Amino acid sequence: MTQRKFGKSTIARYLLPVYLAIAMIVPALLTAQDKTADNTNMEILREKMRADKKLLVAANMVLTDTEATAFWPVYEEYQKQLEQLNERLKTAIETYAKEFNANTLTDETAKKLIDETLTIDAAEVQMRKDFSGKLAEVLPGKKVARYLQLENKVRAALRYELAAQIPLVE
Repeated sequence: MTQRKFGKSTIARYLLPVYLAIAMIVPALLTAQDKTADNTNMEILREKMRADKKLLVAANMVLTDTEATAFWPVYEEYQKQLEQLNERLKTAIETYAKEFNANTLTDETAKKLIDETLTIDAAEVQMRKDFSGKLAEVLPGKKVARYLQLENKVRAALRYELAAQIPLVE
């Protein structure tokens, strides 16, 4: 058996479209003017990101038929809950963008945004804990770890792009 090494893999190939989609979404959030067109474009990008992410997971999980049958419903449930957290984060970013662009961000609003983003982060950690147990019921431990690593890489890419696009508080 050959030993796999860290390095270039299918992960990089599948993350590139996710990076690109994120790079297009964040500026739209920060400068949105035409809400109808932006909402349509955002939904198209979200669908593309979902499909690309699912391809990334499928290409890297190497599931048996039995594992796949049990895994994909848990994956879909996880994605639904993650989408709810993403919507909350989007709302916080939009609030910040509106205040930042109008130069009206107050200490009180900044504190509320901090509290909300920390609450979102804590909810995401709790969700990962909950789902690691659900995943462990349908997959061997190493495959659970692999899936959580994939999720972590995608989330890290998202956070990186967000950090690069969102200006510091003034």
